[in-house]
Amino acid sequence: MFGTVLVANRGEIAVRVIRTLRAMGIRSVAVFSDADAGARHVAEADVAVRIGPAPARQSYLSVEALLAAVRRTGAQAVHPGYGFLSENAQFAEALDAAGIAFIGPPVAAIQTMGDKISAKAAVSEFGVPVVPGISRPGLTDQDLIAGAADVGFPVLVKPSAGGGGKGMRVVQDASELRAALVSARREAASAFGDDTLFLERFVLNPRHIEVQVLADAHGNVVHLGERECSLQRRHQKVIEEAPSPLLDPQTRARIGAAACDTARSVDYTGAGTVEFIVSADRPDEFFFMEMNTRLQVEHPVTEMVTGLDLVELQVRIAAGEKLPIAQDDIRLDGHAVEARVYAEDPARGFLPTGGDVLALREPAGAGVRVDSGLTRGTAVGSDYDPMLAKVIVHAGDRPTALRALDAALADTAVLGLTTNVEFLRFLLADPDVAAGNLDTGLLDRRLPDFAPAPATDDELIAAAAYRWLRSWPVAPSSPWEVPSGWRIAGRAATPFRLHAGERTDHVWLTGTPGDATATVEGGRTRTLRASLVADRLAVTVDGMRAEYLVAGAGGQVWLAGPDRVTMVEEVREAPVRPDDAHSGDAELTSPMPGAVVAVGVDDGATVTAGTVVVTVEAMKMEHALAAPVDGVVELLVSAGEQVKVGQVLARITAIEEPQS
Repeated sequence: MFGTVLVANRGEIAVRVIRTLRAMGIRSVAVFSDADAGARHVAEADVAVRIGPAPARQSYLSVEALLAAVRRTGAQAVHPGYGFLSENAQFAEALDAAGIAFIGPPVAAIQTMGDKISAKAAVSEFGVPVVPGISRPGLTDQDLIAGAADVGFPVLVKPSAGGGGKGMRVVQDASELRAALVSARREAASAFGDDTLFLERFVLNPRHIEVQVLADAHGNVVHLGERECSLQRRHQKVIEEAPSPLLDPQTRARIGAAACDTARSVDYTGAGTVEFIVSADRPDEFFFMEMNTRLQVEHPVTEMVTGLDLVELQVRIAAGEKLPIAQDDIRLDGHAVEARVYAEDPARGFLPTGGDVLALREPAGAGVRVDSGLTRGTAVGSDYDPMLAKVIVHAGDRPTALRALDAALADTAVLGLTTNVEFLRFLLADPDVAAGNLDTGLLDRRLPDFAPAPATDDELIAAAAYRWLRSWPVAPSSPWEVPSGWRIAGRAATPFRLHAGERTDHVWLTGTPGDATATVEGGRTRTLRASLVADRLAVTVDGMRAEYLVAGAGGQVWLAGPDRVTMVEEVREAPVRPDDAHSGDAELTSPMPGAVVAVGVDDGATVTAGTVVVTVEAMKMEHALAAPVDGVVELLVSAGEQVKVGQVLARITAIEEPQS
């Protein structure tokens, strides 16, 4: 067995791998970029090595930097986690040449399965069914356009390399295909360094079901059942569960056998996941999509229902041991569900967010597991994937597991940045989700119905109370220093103008923390008692007590109540400028921190409304900014430039229509 293992990753997966290495008595080595110097995985490892600046290509994607860290620490093996170099054949080859074990499959398996075209050919020879399409090396855009009609619309444009939905496009008819190919090639080249594309028939009402496999170097291959991953957006999974509510025992056995044959087709060793597409209309018919030659983000649900530690099994297989289990030994116990917590704003099209974690609350209890890379003070920026943590629950049956996950998410609070937790709970409450009637388009169909719950009067009062209590001096030298509103002729209220979601209102507080009144604009005056100890705020309004985890930064107050997080912002009084006339001109501002990856028009060009002017990328996601009006473009940025959230990227001077 290895004495030292280097974990070539970051965030929650690095923390999770380090946990198993510690349990196995193996010395763990973390690596970190400048952006992660204070990260949790760095603190929890036995040894930590800096590998470069924040950009991933200069740190986590640098084979040279990682090999130097291996040599420096004497590691005998490397666990790649997922993402970054986990499916990079060159990295595995470099480790092999240096005599270092790669805790993953053989190089040849990575190469074959990393190219989806060659992967389809390999599994077809073993009788595994594949989706009809065009998949041969070297296909040009013209080849794909010419062959699309034979495949039949809608078609799915897919990159041959990589995964995670990057570069994938669903195209409904021929008129949309050429533009989709250009965009897909650019995104695939940026994400994977390979812009090879192919086409598949888009399966209607598709469900995404994957099977976990394990294979050792002694010819043993087993599967650990399937996971349902149909709840996804932009081909990125959001909620996963095991087992799937769709499959009957007979289909489960057939799809498991197909997954094992897929592993055998490339002499696979280690842990891998075989992904299938299944039509909800024909659940007994499944097609091979791809094989992920690594640990999956959603592996915890399989661990919960099987009782197996997949990371430990990966390490033991890489060390040459035989699988300790046979197929007949594997039992699926109960039901497990996982929700991914992202730094993103569902109300704004899932745009990535960022900020410092000011305070943190994570759920606990029987059947609850949290895989997280977060600690208080963690800085969440735009350099890496926006996934922060995973909340996983295990219960005796699916309905109980769904209720338990909702309760665990209600107890999850990341203060300092917007997350998708409220949307996850909205999704779990959907009747189709509860019934198991899933497909990969369900989330996108429900998104227009989602709106964050408006801030309540009590939350505005709590935010005002927090600001108020923070302003009380420890040792006042005069009554006028105390914000009690004391005056010789009576008390004056302390005003706060607060904004939360769609509402902006005044709150007035009068008195002392132990005996005060609060009035929200347009409402009645209410009694108030409030106290603040560290990051715990207690507020009693008209005799009803509420407790909050609280944090403030700048003009923002973050409140975590018993079942949700609310951000309330203190704003200045709005200036009155009656001479400000709306001209019809427009500014395009960056909705997120990131990089300009494409500029669609020339400076000074005349454009029509809807023309894409600038495309910004952050956290592996592209966002196209289009002209909202007809007009003349003034470009303020160029391709490759780093931009901040809210930065003006271009101005559109509206073309005035001639007077009749």
